[in-house]
Amino acid sequence: MSKTKLKAVSRTQNNNRRVKEGAVTLPDFELEFEEIPVLVQGFRRMVRQLEFDVCEMALTTYICAKAHGVKFTAIPIFLVRDFHHGAIAHHVPSGLKSPAELGGKRVGVNRGYTVTTGVWARAIIQDEYDVDLSSVTWAPSGDEHVEAYKAPANVEPLPDGDLEAHLASGDVVAAVGASFDHPDIARMIDNEFDAGVAALKTRGFYPINHTVVVRDAVLEEMPEVATQVFEAFAESKRQYVADLKAGRITEPKRVDKVHQVALEVMDDPLPYGVEPNRKTLEGLVDHAVTQKIIPQRMALEDLFAKPALNSVG
Repeated sequence: MSKTKLKAVSRTQNNNRRVKEGAVTLPDFELEFEEIPVLVQGFRRMVRQLEFDVCEMALTTYICAKAHGVKFTAIPIFLVRDFHHGAIAHHVPSGLKSPAELGGKRVGVNRGYTVTTGVWARAIIQDEYDVDLSSVTWAPSGDEHVEAYKAPANVEPLPDGDLEAHLASGDVVAAVGASFDHPDIARMIDNEFDAGVAALKTRGFYPINHTVVVRDAVLEEMPEVATQVFEAFAESKRQYVADLKAGRITEPKRVDKVHQVALEVMDDPLPYGVEPNRKTLEGLVDHAVTQKIIPQRMALEDLFAKPALNSVG
């Protein structure tokens, strides 16, 4: 019996490689992956046109889209986690020494205000440096994937979208997600990777960036998609973690190094499932409310597909 084909998007990295390459398969479905060189374009196509059946998705984009009624639902697969202290840049001649000084300032944001890295970086600025985020004027360089989203009054987009130019000139004194190709732009937090490691080890701060969503129409017609997609990605990830532990990743990339550090404090650096990630997920929802990305708190049970709510892998 032939398998049902599902259009899918997910950027290849070690934890999903075996699914992408067909070494791990689903019992009843075949994932036909479209390669999208700039993954955020896939996010936008999914949010705005529901172009795919299964799609990797930035987590805050998903939460915002869900709050605005977009007809897809997440599976608790968390493909990307990272440290975000290094995402905070500053205009060196402005003389700022710490993110603690950003209150009352104008700070740029790469792409949209709701970008997940921006949310986590602002969480760091708030929680580690005691800055009232509402006192900052946030200046995103692009629009939002979720067209219906209305940003708060302290969000003022850059008119020309050129974040690096505004930061290099000092028009914005700091930014989240800017490039470092200008001599007057530098990371604001020294030893940013070590700062991320310290946040993980001292307070369990281990940000999730990406999940996987499925069109609601697919879930309604074939609810077993949720558990089969979950298990396939989980098995691919388990094999990757086994490689990581055995030292078989001979040329680790930055993301692998993040996972290696996480292994110092947990047995699985990429746990999938709601319960193993409840604290981080609820923290992100709380930050999304604080930052006025969603109007009110959303229960995790309403954010993830019911058939996979209890799945852990």
